[in-house]
Amino acid sequence: MNARPHEDRRGELTEASARIDTWMDRVRTMAGHFSVRTKILGIVLALIALLGLGITWQVRTAMIAVIANELDNHGQAQISEIAERVSDPLSRNDTDRVSEILDETVAYRPDIMYAYVAGPDGNIVAATFSEDDVPPGVASIEDPGVARSVQHVDTDGEQGSVHSFSARVGGGDIGVAWLGLSEARLSRAVDGITLQLLMTTLFLGVVGIAAATLLTWLLTRPILDLVDTTDRVARGDLSARAYVWAEDEIGSLANSFNRMVGELESNRATIAENDLARSRLLKQIIGAQEDERKRIARELHDTVGQALTSIMLGASLIVRSEASPEATADAERVRDIAAETLEQVRQLSRELRPSVLDDLGLAAALDRYVADFQVLYPEIETEVHCNLPVRLPPAVETTLYRIVQEGMTNVARHSGARALSVLVVSRDGCVRTIIEDDGIGFDPVAVRRNGQSVGIHGMVERSELLGGRLDIESGEDGTTVYVEVPVPAPVEVNE
Repeated sequence: MNARPHEDRRGELTEASARIDTWMDRVRTMAGHFSVRTKILGIVLALIALLGLGITWQVRTAMIAVIANELDNHGQAQISEIAERVSDPLSRNDTDRVSEILDETVAYRPDIMYAYVAGPDGNIVAATFSEDDVPPGVASIEDPGVARSVQHVDTDGEQGSVHSFSARVGGGDIGVAWLGLSEARLSRAVDGITLQLLMTTLFLGVVGIAAATLLTWLLTRPILDLVDTTDRVARGDLSARAYVWAEDEIGSLANSFNRMVGELESNRATIAENDLARSRLLKQIIGAQEDERKRIARELHDTVGQALTSIMLGASLIVRSEASPEATADAERVRDIAAETLEQVRQLSRELRPSVLDDLGLAAALDRYVADFQVLYPEIETEVHCNLPVRLPPAVETTLYRIVQEGMTNVARHSGARALSVLVVSRDGCVRTIIEDDGIGFDPVAVRRNGQSVGIHGMVERSELLGGRLDIESGEDGTTVYVEVPVPAPVEVNE
């Protein structure tokens, strides 16, 4: 039965903790928008203000308490003295002497605001004020009740708070003496001391701002220099070094940063050398591969092709001779097999190294390849557009042909596309090639990261060897391959 209150209590604590966490997150977020200099200045000013105002408030409170206690003690002593001095004149009904005593008391006591003596009936016998000029608080004074009672009367006048004291004269049978002491003079002294403390706080605030400004300059200057050096390194300037201002924690950080940048510069030089060596080796391998393809294609075309052609001619002679029907049928089968094999050899020769690429250029080679591609994959509607007013360097033509060849092969094998287009244009000293299909698409980043496609990796490397770049965009509506290769020295077409 007690589970519900405990659950409610836990829920309230959880909600309160969540509110506190939210508030702390907001404070951290707000603090994060300010610079280190602003934070230090703010902390210094806040501490000076809190200390200055706290000390001022404590001093003022203590002084006010001391003043009130001193006024009470002084007022009780004064009213007792007045009551003793006016006892004899008042008993003889000498009101003039009573007035003189009151005037003498007020004349030598600057804090006394008023003094008067009332008879047993409550009527004023003698006073330091006239009936037309009654001081504030006199009219509100009630019967003292006991001798030397203390009453505090707050007024809105310039006198401020008035401490009222009373004492019975002659045991109260002949009258009551009244005295009013003002806090005005002492309050002005307290206000003056308070103002001095506030001015001291303001002076300390100015000094604190100057000191905090100097401190933040000393602290943030090496940090800002380190940030600037970091930005330069981020932009690729590994020769940048942070200046070591002092042998402190920030100086140690700058030294560590400089060592790190030095290691990065050394590693970059090593990587650049390795990349250069790799590029040279890869270029030699690709060149050797193309030369070997060219040699094999030529051997297939010249040697194997001629041999198959000879076999076909021999078989044709047997068919036309007066051989037996069985020999004639065998010769026809040999001729058909040789013809089919010759076509396959020619196709393989073109795939290895199309001679039209060397003879007529990239545009003609792509037209021939697209025609062969349509025969192999009639379900894919393929078109090619080449706008090349001049012949490209052989290395560029070979690279673009192999990239287009690999791209179209990937489309046929993996995309399930129904339409494929290839665009090659020369513009602004570069050759741009776009291969686009409407297949299912894939994740190019994941494929390249996992190394799942050697063909894509080869396409990228071929383009980078010539200083170009290759980008792939793929989605549910298809894939587009963008290739851009610079052309340093195009060769005009010989007509």
